[in-house]
Amino acid sequence: MLNTLPATLLSRAIDRLLPPLCPGCDRYLDDQAPFCAGCLRQLEPLPAARCPRCALPYPAPLETGHICQACGENPPPYDGVSAIGPYRGLLRDLVHGLKFRRLPQADSALAQLLAGRLSEAARRCDLVAPVPLHPGRLRERSFNQSALIARKLARILHSNIDARLLTRTRPTGPQPGLRAEQRRVNLRGAFTARKECCGYRVLLVDDVLTTGATVAEAARILKQAGAAEVQVAVLGRAPRHLV
Repeated sequence: MLNTLPATLLSRAIDRLLPPLCPGCDRYLDDQAPFCAGCLRQLEPLPAARCPRCALPYPAPLETGHICQACGENPPPYDGVSAIGPYRGLLRDLVHGLKFRRLPQADSALAQLLAGRLSEAARRCDLVAPVPLHPGRLRERSFNQSALIARKLARILHSNIDARLLTRTRPTGPQPGLRAEQRRVNLRGAFTARKECCGYRVLLVDDVLTTGATVAEAARILKQAGAAEVQVAVLGRAPRHLV
């Protein structure tokens, strides 16, 4: 009788019987953790000594809570950043796997890990919203990795999600390789808010933060639409020397 089952149903039945696989190494997981112990050790959090506004680690140990010079001189439109950890090693590989190959189970595991590393301010947000792709890019890719993470994160936090709160009104081209100011110019006017969000505390979700230009422009539009606070949640925080 099994031979008559469609292949997809048989595969799903087998998946239910077998324990889930670690997205980092394909080993079987023996508990509810998102990653095996070995991979989890590689996914280290950001250092405690970091800017609470942009999450950039300080070059030397300083008291936590100290705003970095860049944020002090030119405060970004967003109010804080949370991340799983530094954008390198296994985390970088997982983000690439999710972004370019839609690595199975990576979105759920990464969202679960990110939820555990959110700041208190991020946890208090009323609404979760992903950074959108331009419709043309979305058709080409077939999915938005930031939206995948945002949906899983909202479910974990028991929060509301609006995947269409922001729209990308024009294609902006690839960001890698552009300097910080070039990224800001490239993104200016690229987003619009579909509706007012007066008084809402919004958790804005993206995959990686490098210069912060993308989330800054998105946060600026959300603040214009009435958002009281915009917290940012990303999988990886890249150092600025990569720009």
